[in-house]
Amino acid sequence: MMTKLAAIMTGMTLVLAACKPAATAPAHDVPAAMRQTATTLLQSPLLHATSIAVVYRGKQFMLHQGELKTGKANPPDDTTLYEIGSVSKTFAGLLLANAVLDGKAALDDPIQTYLPAAYPNLQSQGEPIRLRHLITHTSNMPGMLPLQVNTVLKDFTAHATPAKLNAAYADYGQRQFWQDLHTVSIQGPLGKDYAYSSAGTELVAHTLETIYGMPYAALLTQWLAREAGMQDTRLSITANDAGRLAPGYHSDNPAVTTPMPQLPWGAAGNLKSTMPDMAKYLRLQLSTHPAVVESHQPLVRFQDDFSIGYFWNIGNNRQLGTHYVHHGGVPRAQSYAYVVPKYQLGVFIITNQSGDATAGAMESALAHLFDTVEAMEGAR
Repeated sequence: MMTKLAAIMTGMTLVLAACKPAATAPAHDVPAAMRQTATTLLQSPLLHATSIAVVYRGKQFMLHQGELKTGKANPPDDTTLYEIGSVSKTFAGLLLANAVLDGKAALDDPIQTYLPAAYPNLQSQGEPIRLRHLITHTSNMPGMLPLQVNTVLKDFTAHATPAKLNAAYADYGQRQFWQDLHTVSIQGPLGKDYAYSSAGTELVAHTLETIYGMPYAALLTQWLAREAGMQDTRLSITANDAGRLAPGYHSDNPAVTTPMPQLPWGAAGNLKSTMPDMAKYLRLQLSTHPAVVESHQPLVRFQDDFSIGYFWNIGNNRQLGTHYVHHGGVPRAQSYAYVVPKYQLGVFIITNQSGDATAGAMESALAHLFDTVEAMEGAR
């Protein structure tokens, strides 16, 4: 939810900068590297649990380490449901890529085509906001609706932030979203400047509902089950599954905080999933599934080593080559997903704490894992 361009670029460069030269990287096996990654991560202040899923050249590895609650001896496991945050956006991008291949949508479609009322404000300099602008974060849409949430998130680590988010979304559904959308003012050229927008992602979910004539939540779960065998990934959970949801901690507050409140559609950051399901997602992302291939297409190039596809941030560096990465963050969990075709490598890492230093700690800890894979590749 809280990823900005600076954080994304850090995620694409910090791991490489932290790595040792390939010639000196120890060629341990992947499970050993995962254990070292987890151990390094959990040495960080405030972090005490992590789960990591790795798919490497067809083999799958899973690791859970630490305690979900300090002193409770309750490590996460394969049944634990995690809040994966904005990694949820890549799922919406995948479904839109599928719709494009189905001939049911085109990237240059004006978003107004799919809206329930006229929104003449969703344009700039005479050009309408198009689907491609939403999935590349170049629509100049606000980060969040309602607008006051953007002010709340400026002081993300304040202990009051989760409660303020809960209050803002307590009675905030699609009807309120459509009302607030009339107040949005789009400034600047479209398709050029990166402006991270969860509100734009929610519009993509509505577009998919319009295209397929079914709720986004049902469309998503059915598609994932059919195409990837994912049976344990959903936007909301039942009372029976509530006990599986990982407890989480916000900033330096030692008290367990509340889950991320439900967004109008949920596509921007409400997905919950288990590590076995996320491993299936990594396998899907490493496959030649047509929708995956389409979703990885670079649509806007911001820098020589940074482009964006269907919500995927696309990096390029010496160690990983062209790779796809997305950060996820909610008030009580943060995660990273990496897809590295060069090595047929997929990595998903998550911890049940969320603060300013959490993303950087995960990036630094992953350096050893990427070093190890590079060394193993060099020995092939």
